Amino acid sequence: MVLEPIAEKQSNIKQQRTEIICSLCSNDNNERGIITDPISGEIICQNCGEVVSGKQLLTSPECRVADTDKRDRSRIRAGTPRSLARHDMGLATKIGPMDKDARGHPLDTAMSSRMGRLRTWDTRLYADNPDYKNLQPAFSKLLVLKDKLGLSDAVVERTAYMYRKAQEKGLVRGRTISAVIAAALYGVLKEMGVSRTLNEISEVTNIKRKELAKAYRLIVLQLDLKLPAIDPVKYIAKVANKANLSEKTKRQAIDIMYDLAKRGITAGKDPSSLAAAVLYLASRNTGENVTQKDLAEASGKSEVTLRMRLKELKRQY
Repeated sequence: MVLEPIAEKQSNIKQQRTEIICSLCSNDNNERGIITDPISGEIICQNCGEVVSGKQLLTSPECRVADTDKRDRSRIRAGTPRSLARHDMGLATKIGPMDKDARGHPLDTAMSSRMGRLRTWDTRLYADNPDYKNLQPAFSKLLVLKDKLGLSDAVVERTAYMYRKAQEKGLVRGRTISAVIAAALYGVLKEMGVSRTLNEISEVTNIKRKELAKAYRLIVLQLDLKLPAIDPVKYIAKVANKANLSEKTKRQAIDIMYDLAKRGITAGKDPSSLAAAVLYLASRNTGENVTQKDLAEASGKSEVTLRMRLKELKRQY
């Protein structure tokens, strides 16, 4: 009972394959006169050149390879995926350099010269586009930041989206592209809860902290962003790893931080300096030998800031 519908289905598929017939010369695919163009995806009669069926493009790869890094890109039918981190979002077309027709024959001199002029104007249209002139260097800098900071694709896509919104609002005009793209990246990192400070972004991008903070405040104000408060617990592991502290000290510092958050003491305080102060208190309880200087260097703050934060915690906690 199960084999009958399967057999019927296979027979139907065979009938569909044999039904492809050219309307001009009555040629069918049984005589092997019907071919498929691998570039356009059209089914063409080889005898008269009639297009029997329209485009039937396949978006999946023609070859299956387990390792995506070793996949031959020339054998893949589909193009690159859409991405906001590209100036054309991966959708722009380009006239190729191949001077051949659909049958693979070389073009004559007049047609080859005409295609050369069309290719030149096609390149100029993209070069003279003001949006492409701004987005192309901006997203090139974004890819550099992705490699330096080890960012995920989701962060890069969200940053590109925020930068496009800032460009539509005219926020890039009169400011450097590096400052705006770095400010957008910092806003996305805060939105996704990634523990990156403004000083770290400033050092990586080689932009002054004052300029970066000004661009960030402008983006938040003009785009009406609702960014969540930074969780200081995420900075504990970061500072503790730099200071080479034990796991026991980390866990006790996390417990202290949760207790401080319940009492509302962490509100309005810098998470890096607060994490360093909590780790210092936890190291005292666990008996681990760590100095205030080591924790200040690990958190990127001064010893004076760390001592002030410790005095506040001892007074309130």
